[in-house]
Amino acid sequence: MIFALTALGGCGDKASTEGKKGEGGKKTYTVGVTQIVEHPSLDAAFAGFKKGMADAGLKEGVNVKYIVKNAQNDKTTNQTIADAFAADKVDLIFANSTPSAQAALNATKDIPIVFTSVTDPVGSGLVQSIENPGGNVTGTSDTHPEAIPDTIKFMNGQFNFKNVGTIYNAGETNSVAQIRTIKEAMKGTGLKLVEKTVTNSSEVLQAAQSLVGKVDAIYIVTDNTVVSAFESVLKVADENDIPVFAGELDSVRRGAFAAYGFEYSDIGYQAGQMAAKILKDGKKPADIPVEYPKHLKLLINKTAAEKMGVHLKPEWDGMAEYFTQK
Repeated sequence: MIFALTALGGCGDKASTEGKKGEGGKKTYTVGVTQIVEHPSLDAAFAGFKKGMADAGLKEGVNVKYIVKNAQNDKTTNQTIADAFAADKVDLIFANSTPSAQAALNATKDIPIVFTSVTDPVGSGLVQSIENPGGNVTGTSDTHPEAIPDTIKFMNGQFNFKNVGTIYNAGETNSVAQIRTIKEAMKGTGLKLVEKTVTNSSEVLQAAQSLVGKVDAIYIVTDNTVVSAFESVLKVADENDIPVFAGELDSVRRGAFAAYGFEYSDIGYQAGQMAAKILKDGKKPADIPVEYPKHLKLLINKTAAEKMGVHLKPEWDGMAEYFTQK
């Protein structure tokens, strides 16, 4: 783990919107951090957020205090965390995931909210538009416009796939948006998407098993429920020689075959820089445009390729960065 997550409970001392004097007489800020579930991508995003804040002059333990809460993928807990931050009047809420951001917005229309790891900020009702967010919310999206289309092009152009399976939680708006994008990208390719939905992480293994014999590959988007139980998908894939494509690079490092993605620490860093502008410079979230990831690359896991029966092609050398899993 990149950081320690506290159990749900009271948010401690009341945060002061007027600030407190810290080291050197500088104003200190309290940032409430709400994260829907533990998994490497979200953890990396928070680490990036703290670095972004620190590089902007807001260092943990010096002039910023983080109160970190994890909902463990429970909707009720997720909202309770947000309500507690609103009641304690923290100076800013950092919402790490779509459900976290939605709960935060439901809890307060006054406290600034900066999100990351959100796939569809407009469709999920967080902002009015990418360029002009409006309200008290802004942040960074974890959707690079070319990530899904490039993945589908790679599948269609480099393999003889016909049916591609996917597993997602239909209750996550970010996942539903990505599934729509996959279907749009598959038009005219001959690829067919085979969908399996789950409501919690305990259902992921059975969903993966149900795809065996029906699909040539599996594509897991940035669904928090499924990614938190990603090893269940990998177990089935490894045992049945089914290549697994992922929506982010951390899942490749965990054992997926390939992904077009970016570093979640980078979008967390961008969000941290936004938060610093709000806290230090007095800027309003409404006036800070939502940002997308700035870098995209193809990462291939050589170890996973061998386990899943994928032969690496020489022409991929100029397209991809390779990773060997230990």
